[in-house]
Amino acid sequence: MNLNFSTDDIAFRDEIRAFLKDNLTPELAAAGRKATSVFIEPEYTLAWQAKLNERGWVAPHWPKEYGGPGFTETQKAIFAAEFAAAGAPSLSPMGLSMVGPCIIGYGTPEQKAYYLPRLLNGEDYWCQGYSEPGSGSDLASLQLKAERDGDDYVLNGTKIWTTHAHHANKMFCLVRTRTEGKPQTGITFLLLDMKTPGIKVDPIRTMTGEHEFNQVFFDDVRVPVSGRLGEENDGWTVAKYLLEFERGGGTSAGVKAALDRLRRYRIMKGIDDPILAKKLEQVSIKVEALLMTEHRIVASLSAGASPGPAASILKAQRTELMQEVDEIGIEMAGIFAGVYEPESWLPTPNITPVGPDELAVAMPRYLNDRAASIYGGSNEVQRNIVAKAVLRL
Repeated sequence: MNLNFSTDDIAFRDEIRAFLKDNLTPELAAAGRKATSVFIEPEYTLAWQAKLNERGWVAPHWPKEYGGPGFTETQKAIFAAEFAAAGAPSLSPMGLSMVGPCIIGYGTPEQKAYYLPRLLNGEDYWCQGYSEPGSGSDLASLQLKAERDGDDYVLNGTKIWTTHAHHANKMFCLVRTRTEGKPQTGITFLLLDMKTPGIKVDPIRTMTGEHEFNQVFFDDVRVPVSGRLGEENDGWTVAKYLLEFERGGGTSAGVKAALDRLRRYRIMKGIDDPILAKKLEQVSIKVEALLMTEHRIVASLSAGASPGPAASILKAQRTELMQEVDEIGIEMAGIFAGVYEPESWLPTPNITPVGPDELAVAMPRYLNDRAASIYGGSNEVQRNIVAKAVLRL
């Protein structure tokens, strides 16, 4: 691979840096650096999304004909690296990175015309209705029932671990429309409005005190058939397509940026710990190797294409590296890692930081990211997918 930037690439990088300097306010940058997961409160992400949408950069991986900026693969990598290094807050992935590509791939012309502009401008904020109390990694066993009644489906059941459902006005949801045959062949993919009568959202607090998750209950909720994405009973096909974007979407640039800040902090503070230094450099080598893998995979895709089974490779490696960085952050914070107040780091922390923002939230980030190698399909599941679809075992 030729990793040298062209003159045009350098000019593009400088353009991004100028944009970040002019638009990334200290409050938005703090929200990005102090995030404990990829989900940041909408008051920050939607404000940042509005700035990006105005510039035409809100969906860097979307095809140009649907509102993407038409970046080259190198430009996408530069874009991700510069935004991560600056600490820009990540936008909610549910809409732009997950259901958006699904609507592009499976939506009717009417669905594309309605939903895609609203995704870009932040008018719709999405949550994901996949997991249920008895259906997590075994997602095909889901039981949320949807019975056809004229031009509507009537939904009864529940979804759990529904991230930011308390903020969302839209949900993409998997429902059971047929019980006979293979479980996968009776699932339908629906787009629905969270203000529909019969929907109830109950909070689930994490052990760090954050309100990120919810349980959502459906009691005779009527969803128009026009909200179906793909064919009835073929929602599993759409769901798998979306999961490729959930697992393979994004980049490891954020992991690298967090690691680089820890490395700089160690040098700045003169922390003379050879074991810690070795850990930092070992993880750094792994991150660089993963970034090269990402570049190769992304370069092989056409614009808007799904990453396929390569998504499982990226998901497994990226989440495990992220956890390694978290562990180093805990080690560097030492006894101060446990000194935090739930939800105190945003918008204005009530604690005295022990170094960079990463260390101020080292413990809640560590605890939150323990789930990263489980959600979206556990890493054991990802390795099975690689064995079957890539290695043909």
